[in-house]
Amino acid sequence: MAALRSLFIGDNFIPTTSYTDAVDRLDTDGALQPQVVDWSGAKDEQHHLQQVMETRGANAVPAPAELLGAVADVETISMHFAPVGADLIAAAPSLRLVSVARAGLENVDVAEATRRGIGVVPAMGRNAGAVAELQIGLMLSEARNIARADRSIKDGGWRKDFPGSRVEIAGRTVAMVGFGHVGRVFARRLAGFEPDLLAYDPYATDADLAALGVRRADTLEQVFAAGDFVVVQARHSPETDRFVGAAQLALMKPTAYFINVSRSRVVDTAALLAVLQAGAISGAGLDVYDDEPLPPDSPWRGLDNVSLTTHFGGDTEDTNRVSARMVVESLLEFARTGRVAHAVNAAELGWR
Repeated sequence: MAALRSLFIGDNFIPTTSYTDAVDRLDTDGALQPQVVDWSGAKDEQHHLQQVMETRGANAVPAPAELLGAVADVETISMHFAPVGADLIAAAPSLRLVSVARAGLENVDVAEATRRGIGVVPAMGRNAGAVAELQIGLMLSEARNIARADRSIKDGGWRKDFPGSRVEIAGRTVAMVGFGHVGRVFARRLAGFEPDLLAYDPYATDADLAALGVRRADTLEQVFAAGDFVVVQARHSPETDRFVGAAQLALMKPTAYFINVSRSRVVDTAALLAVLQAGAISGAGLDVYDDEPLPPDSPWRGLDNVSLTTHFGGDTEDTNRVSARMVVESLLEFARTGRVAHAVNAAELGWR
């Protein structure tokens, strides 16, 4: 059987070398014929375009010339943030599979791919460890005022008074909204702190929760009322769009902290801003925002009870390796079987 003509699109987050290294390790029988191309542009520009696609869809960003020129004869395309809209799909008449090095598929026109009989495969859970560890970092930063103290010293001060409660994680209730890939890793890595773990996720099984010592919350409201740390881990979908709002935030203890490294659009961010401006909760740790980068005059920049990071929850070398490995594994499955069982459109394509 001929090797699968496989194009890997590198960007400023996951370079082509991550994919080719994975091919070298995993493709022991030469099932893939790798080709590479780099998506041009600076890192912040690529991230901005991804934000555009997350809100407006894959076709909101035209395919760059360097990608259109590379896909004429390829059978698979693998990428991270690069746009795979209807224009790029039309330029690839031999295309059979799109494998994405992330869980979100906002940069792929899945409907058009399905219409063409092309499988689309996400890398579910690929950055769960990185996101889980950043959540822990933000919890510690807020409860122990690490970022504020650091800024004070570098500004020439020696600050000792801070907003919010100064608490340890041990013995506190860490309440999770969502318990998927990130939630399971988070629970394992946080266990050494010996917190009380609580999660609301109607799709999580009792066995999964019990295996990690996590109690089930019956309602979203129970999570917000009980948590000393409320950690949002839900994926964004029509079901979860802005489903955390003023009513839930009003249930939080004044000593509690709110953490979101998931997606900003699962939260009513205006309501969260109002709660923080009023000092109604101790603070928040955030990695995601409706507008990225935050405008210079953003009110979030003026808050003294928030630790902010620049949407880099999954951006680690370890995540790059895991993402590339998962992509190559999906290509090898396709090369050997003609299908990928966990493709999002597997049912429509008759792959399962």
